[in-house]
Amino acid sequence: MSASAFDLAYDELRARWPESTEERDVATPYGRTRVHVYGPADGRPLVLLPGGSATGLVWWANAPALGERYRVHAVDLLGDAGRTERDGTPLKNAADLMAWLDALLDGLGLDRTHLCGHSYGAWIAAGYALHAPQRIDRLALLDPTQVFAGFRPGYLLRALPTLIRPDEARARAFLAWETGDHRPDESWQRLYALASTAPGRKIVAGRCPRTAGLRMPVLVLVAERSRTHHAAKVAARARRTLPHAEVALLPGATHHSLPHTDPQQVNDHLMDFLG
Repeated sequence: MSASAFDLAYDELRARWPESTEERDVATPYGRTRVHVYGPADGRPLVLLPGGSATGLVWWANAPALGERYRVHAVDLLGDAGRTERDGTPLKNAADLMAWLDALLDGLGLDRTHLCGHSYGAWIAAGYALHAPQRIDRLALLDPTQVFAGFRPGYLLRALPTLIRPDEARARAFLAWETGDHRPDESWQRLYALASTAPGRKIVAGRCPRTAGLRMPVLVLVAERSRTHHAAKVAARARRTLPHAEVALLPGATHHSLPHTDPQQVNDHLMDFLG
């Protein structure tokens, strides 16, 4: 992958964010973390964690509405493509991700926050809410992977070529298969495809978190047409494990079309839940 090609795609999508968006590079023991910050300075904080290869920029279509009420902090994940650096303490496991988020929230000056994650970011968010429940007011999980159910075998088989021999064409073909006619934005597709080939990525895997231990209010939004897992099973297990949670299916949505395709659907659920 050409670094300049990724940077151009990154800057192109960054230009879609509102003009007043701030870029913050927050020092942590694991490296400096890029955070896109938008919304009123006195707004309740809302931290957004993206899926793998998506970068924090993936929330550009959600930020204008969410930023009317909340102080949005969209994060480039540690170990993934983006402008978060990985140096200093090595990233080895899920415990390191929890320590990284501790340091990130400290650096942002957030003693407490709402937390929302999509896909891999939802797995991290659920784990962090168990790790530091005193810091999380409300938790939103958007088509979470490896939280209430594992991946479909067919999804893993389709993803395998992009992991073994990643290139832009394979990543685009994978997106086209999963999203069908619910096609994501072209600028974001380009960034995702280039991100999937970024050298040195380290996506940490781990067990499903013990979600029954979550005590804060929880929202689970499941993509009705997700090919990542069985949507109905994920919703049923979420309701069974967290009887106090709000669980909803997003009609027509696929896993990788979230969160920016049909953003109003996601935003309405989030804003109703966050209050």
